Amino acid sequence: MPRPGRGNKNPLRCLLLIPSWVPEEIFSSKTSQSQINYWQPLGTLYVASSLIQAGHEVNFLNGAFMSHEEIMAHVKSYKPEFAGIYSTTFGWKKALKTAKDIKDADKDIFICTGGPYPIAMKDACLVDNIDAVVTGEGELTVVEMLERLQAGKGLEGVQGVIYKDSGKAVVNPPRPLIADLDSIPFPKRELLGDSSLYIPPPATYRRKPVAVMITSRGCNRQCIFCFQIDKERKSGVRYRSVGNVMEEIELCLRQGYREIKFLDDTFAADYKRAMEIAHEIKARRLDFTWFASACVNQVDKPLLRAFKDAGCWAVLFGAESGVQKNLNSIKKGTTIEQIKKAVQAAKDAGLKVSTPFMFGIPGETFEEGLQTIEFAIKLNPDMANFHAITPFPGSYLYDNLQKYGTMSEELTDFTYQGAAFVPYSMTKEQIFELRRLAFKKFYSRPSFILKKMMEMRSLNDIKTAAKSLRSLFYLWKGYRPHKEKGN
Repeated sequence: MPRPGRGNKNPLRCLLLIPSWVPEEIFSSKTSQSQINYWQPLGTLYVASSLIQAGHEVNFLNGAFMSHEEIMAHVKSYKPEFAGIYSTTFGWKKALKTAKDIKDADKDIFICTGGPYPIAMKDACLVDNIDAVVTGEGELTVVEMLERLQAGKGLEGVQGVIYKDSGKAVVNPPRPLIADLDSIPFPKRELLGDSSLYIPPPATYRRKPVAVMITSRGCNRQCIFCFQIDKERKSGVRYRSVGNVMEEIELCLRQGYREIKFLDDTFAADYKRAMEIAHEIKARRLDFTWFASACVNQVDKPLLRAFKDAGCWAVLFGAESGVQKNLNSIKKGTTIEQIKKAVQAAKDAGLKVSTPFMFGIPGETFEEGLQTIEFAIKLNPDMANFHAITPFPGSYLYDNLQKYGTMSEELTDFTYQGAAFVPYSMTKEQIFELRRLAFKKFYSRPSFILKKMMEMRSLNDIKTAAKSLRSLFYLWKGYRPHKEKGN
């Protein structure tokens, strides 16, 4: 096992990176401009802030904006002693190539991988050129790991780490979930460089630059497509204090951010706390717009009106399906009536509404998929997305796959676009066709188009509309909104 440490307390040069990728690897080249988004990588930025707090030197590279060759040139010039590579399921092959090329450049660089895919797959990711895998709570795990490496010691007993010893995998115990989220330093957004590059999908933000935040971690729901480190949901939702949340909001505003997208699995899981955050934002007269996600059975008109009064302009409700049987199949814990009620309450409060749906649910038929499309049209949210349900490693669906259908062996299909899962009740072609029909029917309605034209107020609105019309044109021609071979 490489030991970058020199047996002293000198800071280590740390490189955190996301491997290079391009939108056309996920989306159809015909529709990517209306689908693409670049999120601030909060998990990596949290680890960066913890390493900096511990006294280390940290550089960050984002392959969304750099070629692989540019990343490698930086590796050779910076000469890191530690490299942390973030990976999703889709990005794992890129992570492996990046690790290999880093090792080829300098075999003594200690390479660790983390992110959703390594956390779920654990020792299966401890392959050639990977020295260790972090399986959770990286803010504490990576800092402790580097303390050992810094001192030239081994990784025995470091919770949340899987590493190699004499060529064999050593699986340390998992690290307990962090209970006091206020103890974690705020994500180091200064490492991002040009903050204006990090934007959500078109039409899902009002002002730039946009920061993303989480005010809680974990979830107490049981959706079969969701991966949580806490599989049994024993810890439920862990919350940051309202004061700590407000401190980070004010920091973001000082850094120049004008909008915040809250990425909590469900922002309103604690109704009283969500109301308190809204009231505190308004009381402090903070000038920013914001967007949050909530579960339809956790909101009401008073809460949504409080959101609106505090600068919230839109809310996302995970509708998922317009057929109750299919909501039950994914263990959503909600009803069709609750979806209708929440959407109407948000509209009454003056909020824009976004509702993602999914096709390919276990047991779903093509005809039921058509019913979901009609439900989405009748629901008439301001924005709708139509995904393919995806069995991400670590989710209940992934772990119980044979009960429900078949799964692609190609990791690049795991993107919500590529139909990585096909239920026994449907074909892959039917999933693709449902997605095409859904986008076409929902966004082609004359009433919808007229409404959007009347709402245009800025140059950004016009640019967004142009991108959407281009995508709509290709949908009418029969192109599908997913990556296909030959794109």
